[in-house]
Amino acid sequence: MIEAKNIDFYYGSFHALKNISLTMEPHTVTALIGPSGCGKSTFLRLFNRMNDLIDDTRLTGECLIDGENIYGKSIQVDDLRKKVGMVFQKPNPFPKTIFENVAYGLRVNDIRNKSFISQRVEESLKAAALWEEVKDKLKKSAFELSGGQQQRLCIARALAISPSILLMDEPASALDPISTSKIEELIYSLKKNYTIVIVTHNMQQAARVSDKTGFFMLGELIECSDTKKMFLNPDKEQTQNYITGRFG
Repeated sequence: MIEAKNIDFYYGSFHALKNISLTMEPHTVTALIGPSGCGKSTFLRLFNRMNDLIDDTRLTGECLIDGENIYGKSIQVDDLRKKVGMVFQKPNPFPKTIFENVAYGLRVNDIRNKSFISQRVEESLKAAALWEEVKDKLKKSAFELSGGQQQRLCIARALAISPSILLMDEPASALDPISTSKIEELIYSLKKNYTIVIVTHNMQQAARVSDKTGFFMLGELIECSDTKKMFLNPDKEQTQNYITGRFG
């Protein structure tokens, strides 16, 4: 369970998020849509504390995972990021072999058991629907893979450390339609085991993969509801205008 309660977030004096409250249920996909600069990626990054890396930011309100405020003083950020995986807009494999890309998080966490690492690499590549394509190339450079394969490799890398939550910031925006379709199928299959939050500019994608959709506008959460209802019968006129292409 992921909850945001009365979140306000500032970059310096800029008020980027305004009184956001939102609940994301376990084993569901929540899509965040809205025009560029509306705050959806900032909101996504709150949940693995990526915004901590930016100077002069300020947060009020609560971000809760399973009822615990992840900005509490007792929280170890490294431990939090083991629980909350992140996949970025552009594939960002490391300059290592396919195997070592997936094993990286395990090694950083001081896991040395070779058979366990091999097992987790295989399980993660299978979960990311990539194993059959790379099982004979594990010692080859990750840069030899196509863009779509690299993105699935990055998903496998995120899965290897057994998170419970997966954050995805426009994971298919740099990919061709066939690769995008594979990523969407993957997202749909992963929700059995993970809670997924995805930022997307592609409203058709949000409609295809998500259970709930939240619409952001100028730092505010205008509306959040079941995806089918959001796209067929939204409550707010602003949402209707955005979905039908009248602005944004």
